[in-house]
Amino acid sequence: MSDTLQQQGAAAAGNSRREERKIIFASSLGTVFEWYDFFLYGALAVVISKQFFAGVNDTTAFIFALMAFSAGFLVRPFGALVFGRLGDMIGRKYTFLVTIVLMGLSTFAVGLLPNYASIGIAAPIILVVLRMLQGLALGGEYGGAATYVAEHAPPGKRGFHTGFIQSTATLGLLLSLLVVLGSRYLTGDQFEVWGWRLPFLLSIVLLGISTWIRMSMHESPAFVKMKAQGKTSKSPIRESFGSWANLKIVLTALFSINAGQAVTFYTAQFYVLFFMTQMLKMDPAQANTLLIISVVIGAPFFVFFGWLSDRIGRKPILMLGLLLATVLYFPLFKGLSHYANPQIDAASRQAPIVVMADPQGCTFQFDPVGKARFDSTCDKVKTFLVKQGLPYSSQSVPAGTEVVVTIGEQRIDGFDEAAMRAAIEKAGYPAKADPANVNQPMVVLLIVVMILIATMTYGPLAAVMVELFPTRIRYTSMSLPYHIGNGWFGGFLPTVSFALVVYTGDIFYGLWYPVLITGVSLVVGIFCLKETNKVDLDKV
Repeated sequence: MSDTLQQQGAAAAGNSRREERKIIFASSLGTVFEWYDFFLYGALAVVISKQFFAGVNDTTAFIFALMAFSAGFLVRPFGALVFGRLGDMIGRKYTFLVTIVLMGLSTFAVGLLPNYASIGIAAPIILVVLRMLQGLALGGEYGGAATYVAEHAPPGKRGFHTGFIQSTATLGLLLSLLVVLGSRYLTGDQFEVWGWRLPFLLSIVLLGISTWIRMSMHESPAFVKMKAQGKTSKSPIRESFGSWANLKIVLTALFSINAGQAVTFYTAQFYVLFFMTQMLKMDPAQANTLLIISVVIGAPFFVFFGWLSDRIGRKPILMLGLLLATVLYFPLFKGLSHYANPQIDAASRQAPIVVMADPQGCTFQFDPVGKARFDSTCDKVKTFLVKQGLPYSSQSVPAGTEVVVTIGEQRIDGFDEAAMRAAIEKAGYPAKADPANVNQPMVVLLIVVMILIATMTYGPLAAVMVELFPTRIRYTSMSLPYHIGNGWFGGFLPTVSFALVVYTGDIFYGLWYPVLITGVSLVVGIFCLKETNKVDLDKV
Protein backbone atom coordinates (compact mmCIF):
# COMPACT_ATOMS: atom_id res chain seq x y z
CA MET A 1 0.00 0.00 0.00
CA SER A 2 2.76 2.44 0.96
CA ASP A 3 4.60 1.69 -2.31
CA THR A 4 1.42 2.42 -4.27
CA LEU A 5 0.91 5.73 -2.46
CA GLN A 6 4.53 6.70 -3.07
CA GLN A 7 4.17 5.88 -6.76
CA GLN A 8 0.98 7.93 -6.99
CA GLY A 9 2.68 10.80 -5.20
CA ALA A 10 5.68 10.63 -7.51
CA ALA A 11 3.39 10.54 -10.55
CA ALA A 12 1.44 13.54 -9.27
CA ALA A 13 4.67 15.44 -8.64
CA GLY A 14 5.89 14.55 -12.12
CA ASN A 15 2.63 15.73 -13.68
CA SER A 16 2.83 18.93 -11.63
CA ARG A 17 6.36 19.62 -12.85
CA ARG A 18 5.33 18.93 -16.45
CA GLU A 19 2.40 21.30 -16.06
CA GLU A 20 4.70 23.97 -14.62
CA ARG A 21 7.09 23.60 -17.55
CA LYS A 22 4.21 23.76 -20.03
CA ILE A 23 2.86 26.96 -18.46
CA ILE A 24 6.29 28.60 -18.45
CA PHE A 25 7.05 27.50 -22.01
CA ALA A 26 3.67 28.49 -23.46
CA SER A 27 3.60 31.89 -21.75
CA SER A 28 7.24 32.65 -22.49
CA LEU A 29 7.17 31.62 -26.16
CA GLY A 30 4.19 33.81 -26.93
CA THR A 31 5.80 36.72 -25.11
CA VAL A 32 9.09 36.18 -27.00
CA PHE A 33 7.21 36.52 -30.28
CA GLU A 34 5.44 39.64 -29.06
CA TRP A 35 8.72 41.28 -27.99
CA TYR A 36 10.20 40.24 -31.36
CA ASP A 37 7.45 42.16 -33.13
CA PHE A 38 7.92 45.20 -30.93
CA PHE A 39 11.72 45.31 -31.09
CA LEU A 40 12.03 44.88 -34.85
CA TYR A 41 11.53 48.60 -35.23
CA GLY A 42 14.43 49.38 -32.93
CA ALA A 43 16.73 46.99 -34.78
CA LEU A 44 15.81 48.67 -38.07
CA ALA A 45 15.57 52.31 -36.93
CA VAL A 46 18.35 53.48 -39.26
CA VAL A 47 16.72 51.89 -42.33
CA ILE A 48 13.24 53.07 -41.32
CA SER A 49 14.49 56.66 -41.00
CA LYS A 50 15.47 56.51 -44.68
CA GLN A 51 12.30 54.75 -45.83
CA PHE A 52 9.67 56.79 -43.99
CA PHE A 53 11.25 60.14 -43.08
CA ALA A 54 13.05 60.99 -46.31
CA GLY A 55 11.56 64.50 -46.53
CA VAL A 56 13.89 66.01 -43.90
CA ASN A 57 17.63 66.20 -43.23
CA ASP A 58 19.50 63.11 -42.03
CA THR A 59 19.78 64.15 -38.38
CA THR A 60 16.10 65.07 -38.15
CA ALA A 61 15.11 61.87 -39.96
CA PHE A 62 16.90 59.73 -37.40
CA ILE A 63 15.43 61.68 -34.48
CA PHE A 64 11.98 61.27 -36.07
CA ALA A 65 12.59 57.55 -36.49
CA LEU A 66 13.46 57.35 -32.79
CA MET A 67 10.36 59.38 -31.94
CA ALA A 68 8.22 56.93 -33.93
CA PHE A 69 10.00 54.14 -32.03
CA SER A 70 9.04 55.93 -28.83
CA ALA A 71 5.40 56.30 -29.94
CA GLY A 72 4.90 52.62 -29.24
CA PHE A 73 6.17 53.19 -25.72
CA LEU A 74 4.03 56.31 -25.25
CA VAL A 75 0.76 54.38 -25.43
CA ARG A 76 1.85 51.31 -23.45
CA PRO A 77 0.39 52.64 -20.16
CA PHE A 78 -2.98 53.07 -21.89
CA GLY A 79 -2.78 49.47 -23.08
CA ALA A 80 -2.00 48.52 -19.50
CA LEU A 81 -5.20 50.22 -18.33
CA VAL A 82 -7.43 48.77 -21.06
CA PHE A 83 -6.16 45.20 -20.98
CA GLY A 84 -5.30 45.22 -17.27
CA ARG A 85 -8.94 46.04 -16.51
CA LEU A 86 -10.12 43.23 -18.80
CA GLY A 87 -7.61 40.81 -17.28
CA ASP A 88 -8.86 41.51 -13.76
CA MET A 89 -12.51 41.26 -14.80
CA ILE A 90 -12.70 38.41 -17.35
CA GLY A 91 -9.41 36.55 -16.89
CA ARG A 92 -5.71 36.46 -17.73
CA LYS A 93 -5.80 33.91 -20.57
CA TYR A 94 -8.26 35.56 -22.96
CA THR A 95 -6.83 39.02 -22.45
CA PHE A 96 -3.31 38.20 -23.52
CA LEU A 97 -4.69 36.10 -26.39
CA VAL A 98 -6.20 39.33 -27.75
CA THR A 99 -2.97 41.28 -27.22
CA ILE A 100 -0.83 38.92 -29.29
CA VAL A 101 -3.27 38.99 -32.22
CA LEU A 102 -3.24 42.80 -32.19
CA MET A 103 0.57 42.88 -32.03
CA GLY A 104 1.09 40.33 -34.80
CA LEU A 105 -1.29 41.98 -37.27
CA SER A 106 0.15 45.46 -36.63
CA THR A 107 3.70 44.22 -37.21
CA PHE A 108 2.72 42.37 -40.41
CA ALA A 109 1.11 45.58 -41.69
CA VAL A 110 4.41 47.48 -41.30
CA GLY A 111 5.98 45.01 -43.73
CA LEU A 112 3.34 45.92 -46.34
CA LEU A 113 3.35 49.69 -45.77
CA PRO A 114 4.44 51.84 -48.76
CA ASN A 115 7.33 54.21 -48.00
CA TYR A 116 7.60 58.01 -48.11
CA ALA A 117 8.64 58.00 -51.78
CA SER A 118 5.42 56.17 -52.69
CA ILE A 119 2.69 57.88 -50.65
CA GLY A 120 4.42 60.87 -49.04
CA ILE A 121 3.48 62.10 -45.58
CA ALA A 122 0.84 59.37 -45.20
CA ALA A 123 3.62 56.78 -44.83
CA PRO A 124 5.12 58.05 -41.53
CA ILE A 125 1.63 58.83 -40.17
CA ILE A 126 0.42 55.25 -40.77
CA LEU A 127 3.71 53.93 -39.39
CA VAL A 128 3.22 55.83 -36.14
CA VAL A 129 -0.38 54.55 -35.86
CA LEU A 130 0.83 50.97 -36.26
CA ARG A 131 3.54 51.55 -33.65
CA MET A 132 0.88 52.83 -31.27
CA LEU A 133 -1.24 49.72 -31.83
CA GLN A 134 1.84 47.64 -31.03
CA GLY A 135 2.32 49.65 -27.86
CA LEU A 136 -1.30 49.11 -26.80
CA ALA A 137 -0.88 45.37 -27.32
CA LEU A 138 2.35 45.17 -25.36
CA GLY A 139 0.78 47.24 -22.59
CA GLY A 140 -1.58 44.34 -21.96
CA GLU A 141 0.77 41.48 -22.76
CA TYR A 142 3.47 41.72 -20.14
CA GLY A 143 1.23 42.10 -17.11
CA GLY A 144 -0.89 39.17 -18.24
CA ALA A 145 2.04 36.84 -18.83
CA ALA A 146 3.83 37.75 -15.59
CA THR A 147 0.65 37.48 -13.51
CA TYR A 148 -0.35 34.19 -15.15
CA VAL A 149 3.01 32.52 -14.52
CA ALA A 150 3.39 33.89 -10.97
CA GLU A 151 -0.09 32.73 -9.99
CA HIS A 152 0.75 29.23 -11.21
CA ALA A 153 4.17 29.11 -9.51
CA PRO A 154 4.61 27.14 -6.27
CA PRO A 155 5.76 29.05 -3.15
CA GLY A 156 9.47 29.77 -3.17
CA LYS A 157 9.77 29.58 -6.96
CA ARG A 158 8.00 32.72 -8.18
CA GLY A 159 11.26 34.55 -8.91
CA PHE A 160 12.64 31.55 -10.80
CA HIS A 161 9.47 30.94 -12.85
CA THR A 162 8.85 34.60 -13.71
CA GLY A 163 12.55 34.93 -14.54
CA PHE A 164 11.73 33.09 -17.76
CA ILE A 165 9.13 35.74 -18.59
CA GLN A 166 11.75 38.40 -17.88
CA SER A 167 14.16 36.74 -20.30
CA THR A 168 11.60 36.90 -23.12
CA ALA A 169 12.28 40.58 -23.81
CA THR A 170 15.94 39.85 -24.45
CA LEU A 171 15.13 36.67 -26.39
CA GLY A 172 12.67 38.65 -28.51
CA LEU A 173 15.40 41.21 -29.19
CA LEU A 174 17.82 38.40 -30.01
CA LEU A 175 15.34 36.81 -32.41
CA SER A 176 14.75 40.17 -34.12
CA LEU A 177 18.51 40.76 -34.51
CA LEU A 178 19.05 37.27 -35.92
CA VAL A 179 16.20 37.62 -38.43
CA VAL A 180 17.44 41.07 -39.48
CA LEU A 181 20.97 39.70 -39.91
CA GLY A 182 19.65 36.76 -41.94
CA SER A 183 17.57 39.09 -44.10
CA ARG A 184 20.63 41.28 -44.74
CA TYR A 185 22.55 38.20 -45.84
CA LEU A 186 19.76 36.92 -48.11
CA THR A 187 18.96 40.23 -49.81
CA GLY A 188 22.42 41.82 -49.88
CA ASP A 189 22.41 45.25 -51.52
CA GLN A 190 18.62 45.13 -51.74
CA PHE A 191 18.13 44.98 -47.98
CA GLU A 192 17.55 48.74 -47.57
CA VAL A 193 15.29 48.73 -50.67
CA TRP A 194 12.92 45.86 -49.82
CA GLY A 195 14.76 43.23 -47.74
CA TRP A 196 14.00 45.09 -44.49
CA ARG A 197 10.34 44.11 -44.94
CA LEU A 198 10.99 40.37 -44.52
CA PRO A 199 11.35 40.38 -40.71
CA PHE A 200 8.01 42.21 -40.37
CA LEU A 201 6.24 39.85 -42.75
CA LEU A 202 7.55 36.83 -40.85
CA SER A 203 5.48 37.93 -37.87
CA ILE A 204 2.33 36.43 -39.43
CA VAL A 205 3.88 32.97 -39.03
CA LEU A 206 4.85 33.67 -35.43
CA LEU A 207 1.33 34.97 -34.79
CA GLY A 208 -0.17 31.69 -35.96
CA ILE A 209 2.13 29.66 -33.67
CA SER A 210 1.50 31.90 -30.66
CA THR A 211 -2.28 31.90 -31.10
CA TRP A 212 -2.38 28.11 -31.34
CA ILE A 213 -0.30 27.75 -28.19
CA ARG A 214 -2.33 30.20 -26.14
CA MET A 215 -5.65 28.67 -27.15
CA SER A 216 -4.61 25.50 -25.30
CA MET A 217 -3.75 27.25 -22.00
CA HIS A 218 -5.91 27.14 -18.85
CA GLU A 219 -6.93 30.10 -16.73
CA SER A 220 -4.83 31.03 -13.68
CA PRO A 221 -5.89 29.09 -10.53
CA ALA A 222 -5.79 32.22 -8.37
CA PHE A 223 -8.21 33.98 -10.72
CA VAL A 224 -10.47 30.90 -10.98
CA LYS A 225 -10.63 30.66 -7.18
CA MET A 226 -11.34 34.36 -6.80
CA LYS A 227 -14.06 34.24 -9.49
CA ALA A 228 -15.69 31.19 -7.86
CA GLN A 229 -15.85 33.12 -4.58
CA GLY A 230 -17.42 36.10 -6.34
CA LYS A 231 -14.55 38.41 -5.39
CA THR A 232 -13.56 39.73 -8.82
CA SER A 233 -13.26 43.49 -9.02
CA LYS A 234 -16.09 45.44 -10.66
CA SER A 235 -13.85 48.48 -11.15
CA PRO A 236 -10.14 47.54 -11.19
CA ILE A 237 -8.99 50.99 -12.32
CA ARG A 238 -10.80 52.82 -9.51
CA GLU A 239 -9.64 50.29 -6.91
CA SER A 240 -6.06 50.43 -8.18
CA PHE A 241 -5.62 54.17 -8.41
CA GLY A 242 -8.54 55.71 -6.51
CA SER A 243 -7.38 54.35 -3.16
CA TRP A 244 -4.36 56.09 -1.61
CA ALA A 245 -3.26 52.87 0.08
CA ASN A 246 -2.85 51.11 -3.28
CA LEU A 247 -1.83 54.23 -5.23
CA LYS A 248 1.08 54.74 -2.83
CA ILE A 249 2.34 51.25 -3.70
CA VAL A 250 1.90 51.99 -7.43
CA LEU A 251 3.99 55.17 -7.15
CA THR A 252 6.66 53.38 -5.11
CA ALA A 253 6.82 50.61 -7.71
CA LEU A 254 7.16 53.16 -10.50
CA PHE A 255 9.87 55.38 -9.05
CA SER A 256 11.83 52.82 -7.03
CA ILE A 257 12.30 50.01 -9.55
CA ASN A 258 10.41 50.37 -12.83
CA ALA A 259 11.89 53.65 -14.02
CA GLY A 260 15.43 52.63 -13.11
CA GLN A 261 15.05 49.11 -14.44
CA ALA A 262 13.69 50.42 -17.74
CA VAL A 263 16.70 52.60 -18.52
CA THR A 264 19.14 49.80 -17.65
CA PHE A 265 17.35 47.49 -20.08
CA TYR A 266 17.17 49.95 -22.97
CA THR A 267 20.68 51.25 -22.40
CA ALA A 268 22.15 47.74 -22.58
CA GLN A 269 20.16 46.48 -25.55
CA PHE A 270 19.12 49.47 -27.66
CA TYR A 271 21.07 52.59 -26.86
CA VAL A 272 24.33 50.65 -27.02
CA LEU A 273 23.46 49.62 -30.59
CA PHE A 274 22.61 53.20 -31.58
CA PHE A 275 25.81 54.37 -29.92
CA MET A 276 27.97 51.91 -31.85
CA THR A 277 26.38 52.55 -35.25
CA GLN A 278 25.59 56.27 -35.03
CA MET A 279 28.30 57.70 -32.79
CA LEU A 280 31.15 55.25 -33.31
CA LYS A 281 30.31 54.57 -36.98
CA MET A 282 30.65 50.80 -36.67
CA ASP A 283 29.52 48.56 -39.51
CA PRO A 284 25.85 47.72 -38.68
CA ALA A 285 26.28 44.02 -39.40
CA GLN A 286 29.32 43.81 -37.12
CA ALA A 287 27.60 45.81 -34.37
CA ASN A 288 24.53 43.55 -34.58
CA THR A 289 26.67 40.43 -34.46
CA LEU A 290 28.56 41.56 -31.35
CA LEU A 291 25.29 42.51 -29.66
CA ILE A 292 23.82 39.10 -30.50
CA ILE A 293 26.82 37.34 -28.93
CA SER A 294 26.51 39.52 -25.84
CA VAL A 295 22.78 38.86 -25.53
CA VAL A 296 23.30 35.08 -25.81
CA ILE A 297 25.84 35.25 -22.97
CA GLY A 298 23.74 37.51 -20.78
CA ALA A 299 20.19 36.16 -21.30
CA PRO A 300 20.38 33.22 -18.82
CA PHE A 301 21.10 35.66 -16.00
CA PHE A 302 17.51 36.94 -16.07
CA VAL A 303 16.47 33.51 -14.82
CA PHE A 304 19.48 33.27 -12.49
CA PHE A 305 18.74 36.53 -10.69
CA GLY A 306 15.04 35.63 -10.52
CA TRP A 307 16.05 32.34 -8.86
CA LEU A 308 18.53 34.09 -6.55
CA SER A 309 15.83 36.53 -5.44
CA ASP A 310 13.80 33.57 -4.15
CA ARG A 311 16.67 32.83 -1.80
CA ILE A 312 18.14 36.13 -0.66
CA GLY A 313 15.29 38.53 -1.44
CA ARG A 314 14.27 40.75 -4.36
CA LYS A 315 15.37 44.12 -2.97
CA PRO A 316 19.14 43.52 -2.49
CA ILE A 317 19.54 42.39 -6.12
CA LEU A 318 17.43 45.22 -7.52
CA MET A 319 19.27 47.90 -5.53
CA LEU A 320 22.72 46.54 -6.43
CA GLY A 321 21.82 46.63 -10.13
CA LEU A 322 20.70 50.27 -9.88
CA LEU A 323 23.87 51.19 -7.99
CA LEU A 324 26.13 49.58 -10.60
CA ALA A 325 24.29 51.33 -13.42
CA THR A 326 24.65 54.72 -11.76
CA VAL A 327 28.40 54.47 -11.21
CA LEU A 328 29.52 52.41 -14.23
CA TYR A 329 27.71 53.73 -17.32
CA PHE A 330 30.17 56.52 -18.13
CA PRO A 331 33.32 54.34 -17.80
CA LEU A 332 31.65 51.47 -19.68
CA PHE A 333 30.71 53.63 -22.68
CA LYS A 334 34.07 55.37 -22.72
CA GLY A 335 35.68 51.93 -22.79
CA LEU A 336 33.34 50.95 -25.62
CA SER A 337 34.45 53.98 -27.63
CA HIS A 338 38.09 53.08 -27.06
CA TYR A 339 37.74 49.45 -28.15
CA ALA A 340 35.10 49.79 -30.88
CA ASN A 341 36.66 52.69 -32.77
CA PRO A 342 40.19 53.23 -31.43
CA GLN A 343 41.00 55.68 -34.25
CA ILE A 344 38.26 58.15 -33.39
CA ASP A 345 38.98 57.71 -29.70
CA ALA A 346 42.66 58.48 -30.21
CA ALA A 347 41.95 61.39 -32.56
CA SER A 348 39.44 62.98 -30.16
CA ARG A 349 42.00 62.80 -27.34
CA GLN A 350 44.96 64.08 -29.36
CA ALA A 351 43.15 66.59 -31.55
CA PRO A 352 39.80 67.52 -29.95
CA ILE A 353 37.36 69.51 -32.05
CA VAL A 354 36.11 72.71 -30.44
CA VAL A 355 33.53 75.08 -31.92
CA MET A 356 33.87 78.59 -30.47
CA ALA A 357 30.78 80.64 -31.27
CA ASP A 358 28.14 83.00 -29.93
CA PRO A 359 25.33 80.69 -28.65
CA GLN A 360 22.74 83.05 -30.09
CA GLY A 361 24.02 82.24 -33.56
CA CYS A 362 23.69 78.47 -33.13
CA THR A 363 20.49 76.48 -33.66
CA PHE A 364 19.57 73.02 -32.45
CA GLN A 365 19.82 70.86 -35.59
CA PHE A 366 16.23 69.60 -35.62
CA ASP A 367 13.88 70.38 -38.51
CA PRO A 368 10.42 68.84 -37.96
CA VAL A 369 8.94 69.88 -41.32
CA GLY A 370 12.01 69.86 -43.52
CA LYS A 371 11.71 73.59 -44.28
CA ALA A 372 14.16 75.16 -41.84
CA ARG A 373 17.38 76.67 -43.14
CA PHE A 374 20.48 76.49 -40.98
CA ASP A 375 22.33 79.37 -42.62
CA SER A 376 24.43 80.84 -39.83
CA THR A 377 28.14 80.06 -39.78
CA CYS A 378 27.75 78.16 -36.51
CA ASP A 379 24.88 76.12 -37.97
CA LYS A 380 26.88 75.21 -41.04
CA VAL A 381 29.86 74.12 -38.96
CA LYS A 382 27.78 71.99 -36.62
CA THR A 383 25.71 70.50 -39.44
CA PHE A 384 28.91 69.42 -41.13
CA LEU A 385 30.31 67.88 -37.93
CA VAL A 386 27.06 66.04 -37.12
CA LYS A 387 26.83 64.57 -40.63
CA GLN A 388 30.41 63.34 -40.33
CA GLY A 389 29.61 61.79 -36.95
CA LEU A 390 32.44 63.71 -35.30
CA PRO A 391 32.50 64.46 -31.56
CA TYR A 392 33.02 68.11 -30.67
CA SER A 393 32.59 70.50 -27.78
CA SER A 394 31.29 74.07 -27.78
CA GLN A 395 32.70 77.21 -26.20
CA SER A 396 30.81 80.47 -25.90
CA VAL A 397 32.34 83.70 -27.19
CA PRO A 398 31.05 87.30 -27.03
CA ALA A 399 28.32 88.37 -29.43
CA GLY A 400 29.64 89.50 -32.80
CA THR A 401 32.77 87.35 -32.57
CA GLU A 402 33.52 85.24 -35.65
CA VAL A 403 33.09 81.50 -35.35
CA VAL A 404 36.37 79.64 -34.88
CA VAL A 405 36.86 75.87 -35.16
CA THR A 406 39.95 74.26 -33.69
CA ILE A 407 40.93 70.70 -34.61
CA GLY A 408 43.90 69.99 -32.41
CA GLU A 409 46.41 72.75 -33.17
CA GLN A 410 44.72 73.65 -36.46
CA ARG A 411 42.59 76.82 -36.33
CA ILE A 412 39.89 77.48 -38.94
CA ASP A 413 38.08 80.81 -39.07
CA GLY A 414 34.45 80.72 -40.14
CA PHE A 415 33.01 77.88 -42.18
CA ASP A 416 35.60 76.46 -44.57
CA GLU A 417 34.58 72.91 -45.46
CA ALA A 418 37.69 72.10 -47.44
CA ALA A 419 39.98 73.27 -44.64
CA MET A 420 37.94 71.35 -42.06
CA ARG A 421 38.09 68.13 -44.10
CA ALA A 422 41.84 68.46 -44.49
CA ALA A 423 42.36 69.14 -40.78
CA ILE A 424 40.08 66.22 -39.81
CA GLU A 425 41.96 63.83 -42.09
CA LYS A 426 45.33 65.08 -40.80
CA ALA A 427 44.16 64.60 -37.18
CA GLY A 428 43.33 60.95 -37.92
CA TYR A 429 39.54 61.05 -37.63
CA PRO A 430 38.16 58.05 -39.59
CA ALA A 431 35.10 58.24 -41.85
CA LYS A 432 33.88 55.06 -40.15
CA ALA A 433 35.17 52.43 -37.76
CA ASP A 434 37.58 49.98 -39.35
CA PRO A 435 36.12 46.48 -38.69
CA ALA A 436 39.65 45.07 -38.50
CA ASN A 437 40.55 47.45 -35.66
CA VAL A 438 37.52 46.68 -33.49
CA ASN A 439 38.60 44.82 -30.37
CA GLN A 440 35.68 42.41 -30.51
CA PRO A 441 36.28 40.46 -27.25
CA MET A 442 36.47 43.70 -25.24
CA VAL A 443 33.38 45.15 -26.94
CA VAL A 444 31.44 41.97 -26.11
CA LEU A 445 32.72 42.03 -22.52
CA LEU A 446 31.59 45.63 -21.99
CA ILE A 447 28.14 44.97 -23.46
CA VAL A 448 27.78 41.82 -21.35
CA VAL A 449 28.51 43.86 -18.22
CA MET A 450 25.71 46.26 -19.20
CA ILE A 451 23.36 43.32 -19.84
CA LEU A 452 24.25 41.78 -16.46
CA ILE A 453 23.31 45.06 -14.79
CA ALA A 454 19.99 44.94 -16.66
CA THR A 455 19.39 41.33 -15.58
CA MET A 456 19.86 42.31 -11.94
CA THR A 457 17.18 44.99 -12.16
CA TYR A 458 14.84 43.06 -14.48
CA GLY A 459 15.20 39.41 -13.44
CA PRO A 460 13.36 39.73 -10.07
CA LEU A 461 11.03 42.52 -11.28
CA ALA A 462 7.99 40.46 -12.34
CA ALA A 463 7.95 38.57 -9.05
CA VAL A 464 8.12 41.69 -6.89
CA MET A 465 5.46 43.46 -8.99
CA VAL A 466 3.05 40.55 -8.67
CA GLU A 467 3.72 40.29 -4.94
CA LEU A 468 3.03 43.97 -4.29
CA PHE A 469 -0.66 43.85 -5.28
CA PRO A 470 -3.81 41.85 -4.40
CA THR A 471 -5.22 39.26 -6.83
CA ARG A 472 -8.45 41.15 -7.60
CA ILE A 473 -6.59 44.16 -9.05
CA ARG A 474 -3.14 42.67 -9.66
CA TYR A 475 -3.15 42.77 -13.48
CA THR A 476 -4.18 46.45 -13.58
CA SER A 477 -2.09 47.65 -10.64
CA MET A 478 1.20 46.11 -11.76
CA SER A 479 0.78 46.85 -15.48
CA LEU A 480 0.48 50.63 -15.25
CA PRO A 481 3.68 51.42 -13.28
CA TYR A 482 5.59 48.85 -15.31
CA HIS A 483 4.56 50.37 -18.62
CA ILE A 484 4.99 53.98 -17.51
CA GLY A 485 8.49 53.05 -16.38
CA ASN A 486 9.36 51.05 -19.46
CA GLY A 487 7.22 52.95 -21.93
CA TRP A 488 8.06 56.50 -20.92
CA PHE A 489 11.28 56.49 -18.91
CA GLY A 490 12.85 53.63 -20.88
CA GLY A 491 11.23 54.00 -24.29
CA PHE A 492 12.22 57.63 -24.69
CA LEU A 493 15.84 56.95 -23.71
CA PRO A 494 17.23 56.58 -27.27
CA THR A 495 15.41 59.70 -28.48
CA VAL A 496 16.34 61.94 -25.55
CA SER A 497 19.93 60.70 -25.30
CA PHE A 498 20.60 61.04 -29.03
CA ALA A 499 19.09 64.54 -29.06
CA LEU A 500 21.36 65.53 -26.13
CA VAL A 501 24.38 64.25 -28.07
CA VAL A 502 23.38 66.23 -31.16
CA TYR A 503 22.80 69.34 -29.07
CA THR A 504 26.12 69.24 -27.22
CA GLY A 505 28.41 67.38 -29.63
CA ASP A 506 29.56 65.22 -26.70
CA ILE A 507 28.92 61.58 -27.60
CA PHE A 508 28.74 60.67 -23.90
CA TYR A 509 26.37 63.45 -22.83
CA GLY A 510 23.27 61.34 -23.51
CA LEU A 511 24.30 59.01 -20.66
CA TRP A 512 23.23 61.62 -18.12
CA TYR A 513 19.63 60.58 -18.82
CA PRO A 514 19.91 56.94 -17.62
CA VAL A 515 22.40 57.79 -14.86
CA LEU A 516 20.10 60.37 -13.26
CA ILE A 517 17.09 58.05 -13.44
CA THR A 518 18.88 55.04 -11.95
CA GLY A 519 20.28 57.28 -9.22
CA VAL A 520 16.82 58.56 -8.25
CA SER A 521 15.34 55.03 -8.36
CA LEU A 522 18.14 53.76 -6.14
CA VAL A 523 17.41 56.36 -3.45
CA VAL A 524 13.62 55.84 -3.59
CA GLY A 525 14.04 52.06 -3.56
CA ILE A 526 16.33 52.00 -0.55
CA PHE A 527 13.91 54.03 1.57
CA CYS A 528 10.47 53.07 0.22
CA LEU A 529 10.47 49.59 -1.33
CA LYS A 530 9.60 46.66 0.93
CA GLU A 531 10.83 43.07 0.59
CA THR A 532 8.15 40.78 -0.91
CA ASN A 533 9.60 37.35 -1.63
CA LYS A 534 7.74 35.65 1.27
CA VAL A 535 4.31 37.04 0.35
CA ASP A 536 1.40 34.58 -0.03
CA LEU A 537 -0.36 35.54 -3.27
CA ASP A 538 -3.70 34.14 -2.11
CA LYS A 539 -3.70 36.52 0.85
CA VAL A 540 -2.80 39.79 -0.86
